[in-house]
Amino acid sequence: MGTLGTSDSLLDPGLLRRLEQFQLMARRRARSGLKGERRSRARGQSVEFADYRNYSSGDDFRYIDWNLYGRLDRLFLKLYEEERELPLTVFLDVSESMNFGQPRKVDLGKQLAAGLGHVALSGFDRASVRCFPEGVIDGSLAQQLASVRGKSSMMNFLRFLAGIKAKGPADFNHSLIEAARPARQGGIAMVVSDFLDPAGYEKGMTTLVARGFEVHAVQILAPEEVNPTKFGDLRLVDSESGAVQEVTFGRFRLEAYQATVAAYCQKLREFCAGRGIGFSSVRSDVSLDQLLLRQLREMEVFG
Repeated sequence: MGTLGTSDSLLDPGLLRRLEQFQLMARRRARSGLKGERRSRARGQSVEFADYRNYSSGDDFRYIDWNLYGRLDRLFLKLYEEERELPLTVFLDVSESMNFGQPRKVDLGKQLAAGLGHVALSGFDRASVRCFPEGVIDGSLAQQLASVRGKSSMMNFLRFLAGIKAKGPADFNHSLIEAARPARQGGIAMVVSDFLDPAGYEKGMTTLVARGFEVHAVQILAPEEVNPTKFGDLRLVDSESGAVQEVTFGRFRLEAYQATVAAYCQKLREFCAGRGIGFSSVRSDVSLDQLLLRQLREMEVFG
């Protein structure tokens, strides 16, 4: 594999090896109906002992604890924790606005999705990537990213992620609502976006929570969006709508702009906190090691 940011590779091999030491975490235990490597509240026949219950007529004699019967003269059944996989779904914003910045926001978004996918697949959990707006990637690519499991899937997973191109308007709320609607189980949902859709993000994020996902969000902003360096008479073009506006951008307006950006990010942070959504806001030039190995672990996405 190559180095970070090349066309055929998203993650450095050394970082991939370090990520293999971790596994996905969930505040709520896995509820998937598919067997995997992770404990669930479901009672099954794995080797992990969970609890006892009173014997009832028709129960399997093989699970009676005869030692306990000898002490208490009562029949109890051993219960075991079923192992279930923990599904990970990355909702990745690949709208035109994600092309902005140096480095581009979409590039960090794809690297983040790759890192999360590698942790999931290394732990035998299921990983999928849902790109929005809908229709940005063709059907065959969408199918390749729809649901994969196991380390043997990792190379194709990385290759298809690397091939994604950002374009079109975000349509954030509609895309997340439509993607969440058919979900049969929750698992972990990671929303990766700049969250700059004029229509907002509230309905889409609320729908994910309501559908049973444990939701985390990473907001990616370009350095130029956080701290602009251009001054004077500027011609601004909206990358998604094409709308043009001419402004005079001086020091006073810069301070007002920075205050507006800070207030917007704080509102997003408070929205997430109020709904139990993990949140982090980063610049697109953040160290990938710092984001994956420190910030996501602090968010308890994996550990």
